[in-house]
Parts: sequence; structure tokens; C-alpha cells
Amino acid sequence: MPRSVALPLLLLAALARAAGVHAAPPAACERSSPPHTVALVELYTSEGCSSCPPADRWLSGLAARYGADRIVPLSLHVDYWDYIGWQDPYAQRQFGERQRELGRFATSPTIYTPEVFVGMRELRNWRDPVTFDRRLQEINRQPAGAEIRLAMRSVGARSIEATASFSRADGATGRSGLQGVLVLYEDRLSSSVQRGENRGALLQHDRVVRFWSPPLPLRQGRTAQPLRQTLPLAADWNPARLGLAAFVQDVRSGEVLQAVSLPACIASQH
Repeated sequence: MPRSVALPLLLLAALARAAGVHAAPPAACERSSPPHTVALVELYTSEGCSSCPPADRWLSGLAARYGADRIVPLSLHVDYWDYIGWQDPYAQRQFGERQRELGRFATSPTIYTPEVFVGMRELRNWRDPVTFDRRLQEINRQPAGAEIRLAMRSVGARSIEATASFSRADGATGRSGLQGVLVLYEDRLSSSVQRGENRGALLQHDRVVRFWSPPLPLRQGRTAQPLRQTLPLAADWNPARLGLAAFVQDVRSGEVLQAVSLPACIASQH
């Protein structure tokens, strides 16, 4: 083959290979839980609460500090501070209801913000790194009581299908009162607050819960049970910043048997 023809063909082949690399998905959109227990951390917060922004920043750094095999942090915005002048755009009434439910496992049934629960148990001294690390270690040392597999995929221009598959581990096959929950969260959110206690502040948030599924009661035995949701994405949700989480809870004892998260792996679609 003449050199004048061979060089352009080689260049085209190289460009084609490069295009193929860039067109491939960044990562497989699935993840399975590890054999040990991952800690579920729930922060109850509000943009109408002046003491909440430091807690929001603290939660934002947890995933990078500890890693997905140790921790699943979630930010749940409550609506009971909206009356003081600023309506939190991320608040959902059901999160205040869950906070009250978790209050029965807490030192005091009084709910407040910011309040942190780790494995469904209140941790009042979460600001102290030693106390927080000790609580995580206690949870991470436990063999997982459940196995979870997460997956997500696009099913249209502005919809995703989210799936969690739950199964009990050997030691939990006979327990009753277990439930599986599927969560969709969003990272890198911001709000310019115009009224209320945080007036004039630009607030940043990560792991903000956008969707929280109704709990799926888990049957006894080891048979896996799927929980699948097709979720239309609101206009202000960025698919590239969405992630999934799921966990298995024991509503009788107030214990999380396992948790897992799957970071964003779906590109923005316009």
C-alpha cells in the first residue's frame, strides 16, 4: 500500500478507537454490598435552620473521608422550619415523619435540627471525630445481616429505572420485621436563601434525598426480592449528579442490617 494512503488510514483508525473510548459509559451502573455492615448515616436538616449549614458541610465530606464500603451518608431535609420565612426546596414531609419514628430509639423523643442518626440510632456527639469513628467501627465490624444489589439505567430522555435486590444473610433468615428501602439522592446542589435565619447565604448540599421508596417487607428465607422504580426526573434534577442508595432495616429493634450506595453513572441528557 502506498505510504500516502496508509498514513491517513492509520490516522482514521486511531481516531475511531479514541471515539470508541470516549463513547463508552464511565462505569457499570450497578453495585453489590460487601460482607460487612456499612453504616447508614442520616442527617436531618433544613435551610431554615441557622445551625444546619455546618452539619451540611460535615455530611458532604463523609463519603470521601470514609469510602463507600464503610458509610452511606444521606441528607434528609425537613419541612417543619418552613414557617419561619424560607421554604426549603428540598424538604419533604415524610422525612420529618421518619425522624419522629426514629425518635423512639433515641435518648429523647424530641426532634430537632441538625440531628444525626447512625444505623437508626441517634448520635448526639457526631461533631467529635473520635465518637463518630468509634460508632462507625462498631457497625463496620459486624457481619452484614443482608445482601443488596443496586442498579440504575436510563429509560428515556428524562427517566431512570432504579432497582434494588434484597436478600437476607444466613444469620437473619428467621427475623421478622425487616424492610428494604430504595433511595435516590443528588449531589452538588446549591440555594441562594432570600429569607429566614440563613438570609443572604449561599448554601451547598450533597447526598440530598430526592426519592424515598415505601418500605418493602422482606419475606423470611434467603430468596432475593427486587424493588424496582421507574422515576421521571424533575426539570431541576441533574442526571449526572444522581445516585442510588438502599438499606435493610429492622423496624422492631431499630437496626440497619446493611446499606449500599451507587454514585452517579448516567450522563446528563438534554
